[in-house]
Amino acid sequence: MKFEEVKLEELHTEEFINRKTEEISSMVGDGLAVNALSGGVDSSVVTMLAHRALGDRLKSYFIDSGLMRAGEPEHIVGLFKKLGVRVENIDAKKQFFGALKGKTDPEEKREAITQTFYPIVFARLAKKSGATYVFQGTNYTDIEETVAGIKRQHNIIEQLGIDPQEAYGYKIIEPLIQLRKPAIRVIAEALGLPAEIYNRPPFPGPALAARVIGEVTPERVKTVRKATQIVEALLCDTNAFQYLAILHQDRVTGIRNGKRDYGMQIEVRCWDSEDAKTGRPTALPHDILIRLAERITSEVPGVVSVTYNITPKPPSTIEAV
Repeated sequence: MKFEEVKLEELHTEEFINRKTEEISSMVGDGLAVNALSGGVDSSVVTMLAHRALGDRLKSYFIDSGLMRAGEPEHIVGLFKKLGVRVENIDAKKQFFGALKGKTDPEEKREAITQTFYPIVFARLAKKSGATYVFQGTNYTDIEETVAGIKRQHNIIEQLGIDPQEAYGYKIIEPLIQLRKPAIRVIAEALGLPAEIYNRPPFPGPALAARVIGEVTPERVKTVRKATQIVEALLCDTNAFQYLAILHQDRVTGIRNGKRDYGMQIEVRCWDSEDAKTGRPTALPHDILIRLAERITSEVPGVVSVTYNITPKPPSTIEAV
């Protein structure tokens, strides 16, 4: 890598914010820039840094891929409106589900999302607004895992030798590329973002597509979205680094009302970690595991089995896909 990590213990918060604000202002000059706000801590921090530097010359969009948490587009757009940042909601469900149709290989799915987001959805927005710069919340771990060949993060472009100016018609600015998640949370709080943003568990760029094993369809996303609501509601007070629900591909045999019910299986993962480089499954109390199973099998249609992942990272990873 051509840059060094700024570790949490080395981070001077206000100095970092001021330096990045000045860098952004200098790079964009009198031009326009756009960014995609997902509501995660990374994209939220980038949005606030860019807004501080550019004001109305920043055009922020929420790209509704159809892969987000329940109610996420409306909630995030409303929250940032209160912070003085106007965000436009873009409906791109058709494009994303069309690109994912028939794909089951994890890397093919990630590439489909990348090739939908950058050259199609976002390139059109940049061209429409006249912007020549695009912001994204790439962090140090994203690059580290991609360069190491663990998995291709959807937001890694230039580090793979792709010139975004030539390929998509705009330049990319990545203000958080030297930081890992814990340091980004500190910056988020310093920028005045609410606790519900800076304390949010990490959420992948490919969103719920990273939590569906096999083909990603609207129906399967609906299933994992509902399971995600339950998992996040029951585990939000555990102080875990991240917690999530995963929909498996194969159906399994279950029983309902004394009859066979050939249904779906949800895997729950909950992690203790400092920086996502390594992680260990959280030692959840048995009664919480029982409640997870009871609620998911009773409230998510078609689910007959709930499992809990007990494999550390490595050899496992935090996300499944």
